[in-house]
Amino acid sequence: MATKLKDSRKNERASVSGVNKTIALKKFSPAWVVLHGSDAPGHTLELIDRIRIGVKKSDWKQLITNIGHTEKELEYVLPASISSMQKKTTYGKESSERIYELAKLYNLGYSVFDSKDDFREWLMSPSKSLGGKKPFELLDSSFGFQVVENEIVRIQYNVYS
Repeated sequence: MATKLKDSRKNERASVSGVNKTIALKKFSPAWVVLHGSDAPGHTLELIDRIRIGVKKSDWKQLITNIGHTEKELEYVLPASISSMQKKTTYGKESSERIYELAKLYNLGYSVFDSKDDFREWLMSPSKSLGGKKPFELLDSSFGFQVVENEIVRIQYNVYS
């Protein structure tokens, strides 16, 4: 199964237009998930397999570039330090899971907010419904991701608390 998954990572690509360049994204990579969400059949099961195998450093770097953050900004979100992340070529299950959680959250945010900038601004602004905390501050745990995701869904359906 791992060999089949590695082959599909090499062969399946989606093109995304950048500012002045085209970036090829591997299907089901974290950056691809940001843009395509659950477009593909078997999406969730595929992501579980990807988490088990581990996210490659190059895929992590592509995600960072795609969502417009720096490693330093995202260090707070990850269960490993930047120096630890830089030493590895493939990340462990816990870090990989957090990377995919981040990708799925950005996909949801981009689909609900009018622009990437609006979503990022919302993430970095204190929220009354979150006790005055910035949503980004809650992304250091799976429960925090769930709270922020629930808040985005409330915004999507105009249900404010």
